[in-house]
Amino acid sequence: MERKLKIGLPKGSLQEATFYLFKKAGFKISLSERSYFPTIDDPEIEPILLRAQEIPRYVETDLDCGITGEDWIQENNALVKEICELVYAKQSLRPVRWVVAVPEDSAVKSLKDLEGKQVATELVNVTKRFFEKNGIKVNVEFSWGATEVKVAQGLVEAVVDLTETGKSLKAHKLREIAVVCESTTKFIANPRGWRDKWKREKMEQIAMLLKGAIASETKVGLKMNVAQKNLEKIIKVLPALRNPTVSELTQPGWVAIEVIVDEEIVRNLIPQLKKLGAEGIIEYPLNKVIY
Repeated sequence: MERKLKIGLPKGSLQEATFYLFKKAGFKISLSERSYFPTIDDPEIEPILLRAQEIPRYVETDLDCGITGEDWIQENNALVKEICELVYAKQSLRPVRWVVAVPEDSAVKSLKDLEGKQVATELVNVTKRFFEKNGIKVNVEFSWGATEVKVAQGLVEAVVDLTETGKSLKAHKLREIAVVCESTTKFIANPRGWRDKWKREKMEQIAMLLKGAIASETKVGLKMNVAQKNLEKIIKVLPALRNPTVSELTQPGWVAIEVIVDEEIVRNLIPQLKKLGAEGIIEYPLNKVIY
């Protein structure tokens, strides 16, 4: 009987970035409209689409692994094994913050001013622990969504909401007064599944490829031909992960150089290489960089 690794993938804001990341890692995921069961081109993986909020507790009980936020792991008090962190700057797997926010014109200036007030949030348990830690008694109520509207309409005095840049808060005329927690995306495992040798090796393989896909996003490959007489001075300006690969060409006195560099420096590096005598310079994208 063929073994399967059951993995929970996040539906909603993390979905597109997660599917894209898996594609770069070498896994093709497709999903028909209104389905919660994606297909993947690996017969050993069985994915299911769930809300990120739910994934920690299902990984704790029924699933082998899943991708979710650190915030939802804390909210569920889930006993799970963290395999790796997935911070992906070019997509939506960025670090985020949960913040206490009030209307711009509110008389509330600090957390102490919220004593005895109403606070709405999706992150109820974490928020309660935050205020208890700060010795402030507030009434925390669960919000099904559109949390900013509740405070704007005066239904509650404050909200604890998710933000990346703070632009959304300003757009809703809210003012941040404290950070409750920061969160990044995590690849997590069921502790029982982690003890299974086959499942653990499969999860470690997936984690390695996902991290390699993330690492490649900020790097590119460079190839060039260099006269032997210019080799030393060109190597000195190449900030390689390791020493660059140098191989002889059939044309006497010439070598080929291949190197991986940070994408952000290429626009300045290529003119410098050209000036030092490099020819036939090729820049190419990468799918994975495995350290």
